[in-house]
Amino acid sequence: MDEGPRIFAVPVHTLPGRQLGTVRTGRTPQGQRVGIAFTRPDLLASAMGAEQPWVKLCESALRSMLRPLGIDRIQVDPLLVAPAVSIPSTVPVPYRGAPALVGAKRC
Repeated sequence: MDEGPRIFAVPVHTLPGRQLGTVRTGRTPQGQRVGIAFTRPDLLASAMGAEQPWVKLCESALRSMLRPLGIDRIQVDPLLVAPAVSIPSTVPVPYRGAPALVGAKRC
């Protein structure tokens, strides 16, 4: 029996006043950029909060959106998606990193 396409709940960034959004990406603790996806919307809400916008995407569509960014890895069901922890320095630097992922499993 053939399985259908793998469908994910994928967090997105939205722009105020626009219906256009972009998929969210993150970084592993080692610094590798990854796509973020969840097998169920409740797992997304647990990791990112109930207010996080998301869309349903099949795996192939998500991969095609990540490919131009040079991202070939998808973290599935991370337990926590949070801003990267930075070490304080004497000169404040604005945050420019992607969210960090904790406890994620790889597709």
